[in-house]
Amino acid sequence: MQNAKIQEYIEGLLLKLGFTTEDLSVMYDEKTNIVWFSLSAQNSRFLLGRDAEALGALNHIAMKIVEKITREDDTHPRVVIDAGDHERKKIENLKTVAHMMAERARYFKSSIDVDPMPAHERRIVHEFLSQMPDIKTESVGEGSKRHIVIRYTDSNI
Repeated sequence: MQNAKIQEYIEGLLLKLGFTTEDLSVMYDEKTNIVWFSLSAQNSRFLLGRDAEALGALNHIAMKIVEKITREDDTHPRVVIDAGDHERKKIENLKTVAHMMAERARYFKSSIDVDPMPAHERRIVHEFLSQMPDIKTESVGEGSKRHIVIRYTDSNI
């Protein structure tokens, strides 16, 4: 099973970083196709310093490992390494902001530009808003200026 192989590699990475199996819980969310690796908050404090830069870097490395393992399979699960629910809260915050922006686009029947964000955050917003039939999203711009435009589309047309 692909998830078992992914779990084996990511657990190996975390063990090499000094975490133990007691520090870690793994959960697969079928709805979102995400494998969550949750680290105990007490032993993962160093990952959360400086606005969780180390946690972001660790997630980037994990994503690259998964891409390498599942090179030919586009349906592979996403992997999120979380410490102290930092990533879960960040994703929920992104969804809340995306929902508010979509409601604003709907209310004003116009397009709304969202602040620039990294690719993995844009992906979360695109996936979340794809469930709204009268809202379309598009990434525009280049480099650090790449951002999402949320567009209202009249579903009666």
